[in-house]
Amino acid sequence: MSLTVIPLKSAKIAGLNDQLRRMFMGGKIMMTAGINALPDHTKAAILSAVRNFTTFTEDNDPHGEHDFGSFEVDGEKCFWKIDYYDKSLEAGSEDPADPEVTTRVLTIMLASEY
Repeated sequence: MSLTVIPLKSAKIAGLNDQLRRMFMGGKIMMTAGINALPDHTKAAILSAVRNFTTFTEDNDPHGEHDFGSFEVDGEKCFWKIDYYDKSLEAGSEDPADPEVTTRVLTIMLASEY
């Protein structure tokens, strides 16, 4: 059995990302035009899939930050990703582990829009 050691900073970032993804708190949520064009019941299922996503592996989460996921709902391949911006949303955050200087943006998209 091998254990993966996640650096403390990555663990803090993962916790903040999980809060945004699970509770839609601590940042902004964006849906692309492709997601928004889907029927309401499909959008609801996609939002639920994002909130309940737990399939993090070394392949899809190499830094242990829980900042990307892919899944399928109603035949639609979807991605979600979290980006880190400064508070003005004009540049990248200098410290994604610090919510005082970071605005998280969770984007939900069709795989075809990536």
